[in-house]
Amino acid sequence: MIKIITGGKKNANWALTACAEYEKRLKKPYDISWQFLDEEKLAAYLAKWPFGGKDYVIVCDERGQNISSPEFSKRLEKCFLANQNVVILIGGAYGFAESVREKADFIWSFSQLVFPHLIARLIVTEQIYRAAEISKGGPYHHE
Repeated sequence: MIKIITGGKKNANWALTACAEYEKRLKKPYDISWQFLDEEKLAAYLAKWPFGGKDYVIVCDERGQNISSPEFSKRLEKCFLANQNVVILIGGAYGFAESVREKADFIWSFSQLVFPHLIARLIVTEQIYRAAEISKGGPYHHE
C-alpha cells in the first residue's frame, strides 16, 4: 500500500476523477490511500514526523532528484521487497519546510517546473500506475 499525504483542498472534482481512473486499475501493493490536510495542519503533522524505520518517505519537490519512470518503479519494488510502507508527501502552495526535506528518504522532482498540488496528485497517481505496469511487464509503458 502506498499512502499519499497531501496539502491543499480535496474538492476539485476533475482531479479526483482523473486520479480515480488510474487508482481503479491498481492492485496490491500499488494501491493508494489518501490523507488530505490543509496546509497548516500538514505542517504541524510533519513537524512531529510521525514516520518510523518501516516508512520510506518520498517528498515531491522541484528541488529534488529527477528520475525516470523505470527508476521510480524499481524504487517502489525495493520498498515492497523490504516490507516498507511507502509514504508520498505532496505539499500545498508553499511546499515543505527544509526540516521535512532533510528527514525524507527521497526527494522526487517531476521537473524543475512548479505544479499546483492538484496536478502533482495526478502525476503521482499516474506514475504509480506506470510503475506497476513496468513491474509486471504490462503494455502501458514503452521505451
